[in-house]
Amino acid sequence: MKMTQGGFNILRASLSRTLTQEQVDGINHYVSEIDKDGGISYAQASYVLATVWHETATKMKPIEEYGKGQGRPYGTWHKNSKGDLYSFKNGNKKEAYLYKDYPHLYYGRGDTQNTWFDNYSKLSKVFGVDFLRKPELLLTREWSTKATLYSMKNGLYTGKKLSDYINTTKTDFVNARRIINGVDRASQIAKYAEIFLKALKSY
Repeated sequence: MKMTQGGFNILRASLSRTLTQEQVDGINHYVSEIDKDGGISYAQASYVLATVWHETATKMKPIEEYGKGQGRPYGTWHKNSKGDLYSFKNGNKKEAYLYKDYPHLYYGRGDTQNTWFDNYSKLSKVFGVDFLRKPELLLTREWSTKATLYSMKNGLYTGKKLSDYINTTKTDFVNARRIINGVDRASQIAKYAEIFLKALKSY
């Protein structure tokens, strides 16, 4: 699997009149890593690329969430009765961690905007890398790519995974958004996926 010149021409015609070298490099990097994986179909690869295109604001490189989660539960410190700062581990808001133990807010970082303490913790266990202590590692191309592919294949973010929506019997690009974030911008990302699929199959 690779993105040919014909494929890039399709992307330029459908997504952007021009692609920066950074975008081209990012697309080639992902396609290469997907090809090395060996277990991701063309349709699944297209959805991964579409997701990264959207989540990185078309930059095709790991970025921090704009605003660093300001105003969101995972991007806010609170103070308990002892005066200790804390934030929540996940969206249930039933568990918290203390600033003195982990002095980081786990707002969106990387190609798929990894959020919440619990998700950073899960990725740490999967890869044997302490993303809780060094969340900035998810802003590196190496670890962001690994986290993205693993999480989308295995349902780390929401419990939903690529094969639930894109497999040998169906290609549901719209509902595949549930892998990342409900149905937020689902139709738009599905359109991107169709374009990437056409591009990947171009020679």
